[in-house]
Amino acid sequence: MYLVSFLRPDGSASYGTTDGTTIHDFGAELGHEFKDLRAVIAGGAVEKMKGEAPTFSLTDVTLLPPIPNPDKILCIGMNYMSHIKETGRDKPKFPSIFTRYPSSIVGHGVPLVRPKASDKFDYEGELAVIIGKTCRHVPESEAFDVIAGYTCFNDGSIRDYQIHTSQFWPGKSFEASGSMGPWLVTRDEVADIGLETLTTYINGNVEQQAKINDLAITIPEMIAYISTVITLSPGDVIATGTPGGVGRFREPQLYLEPGMTADVEVTGIGTLSNSIVDE
Repeated sequence: MYLVSFLRPDGSASYGTTDGTTIHDFGAELGHEFKDLRAVIAGGAVEKMKGEAPTFSLTDVTLLPPIPNPDKILCIGMNYMSHIKETGRDKPKFPSIFTRYPSSIVGHGVPLVRPKASDKFDYEGELAVIIGKTCRHVPESEAFDVIAGYTCFNDGSIRDYQIHTSQFWPGKSFEASGSMGPWLVTRDEVADIGLETLTTYINGNVEQQAKINDLAITIPEMIAYISTVITLSPGDVIATGTPGGVGRFREPQLYLEPGMTADVEVTGIGTLSNSIVDE
């Protein structure tokens, strides 16, 4: 299933399913039981979003991040071998983890905002994993069992703020600097996520491309490690890392400017597209 969160034409928030053209508004059907998509996943009620529901054209709504209100957004840095190579680092033994906040993330089709404070606005195309159940101390062998699904992620980064100190948080947390979407694809729709390909296009040009299995720390390893530290909750987001080709390490460097478009495509999932505007 392809699950979406969105604003109706009247501005009210809802959620539902989509075939890429039409949205079935299950928020109108299930809202008395489940207030949002995160609650649906937590309640094990995704299967309720089948059958008939009021419809909207995808073009008539504003897409939100698939999970607009996650309890946690956990991002893994330096996690594709091609990106590790371009930065001159060694393969990590453990995941490098930092956090983002929901206010830093917009949905598909909503502009990314280059902040007033910097012109070093970089792109990072990623696959994001959405957690489907409350879990702690998850063995690697059972990690896929706790995944609700997958989506595309742009870990938009303000590079000068990112390197002010050894802590990445400032450069990863500017308002509306990252994006997620266009939808959540449930895990059963993807036979082997490692065989899918991640591609980032800037103004239609391929700038990043890698198979998901180029990850240095695998998805099961990430989930096992993180869940050793903290309880993962339904709707939590793990952004799994970005391949080589980010703008900072190109010659010449390539940073996002107003009028540009950034597209993140994961085969089997979809394409997340955002234009760029100034704050």
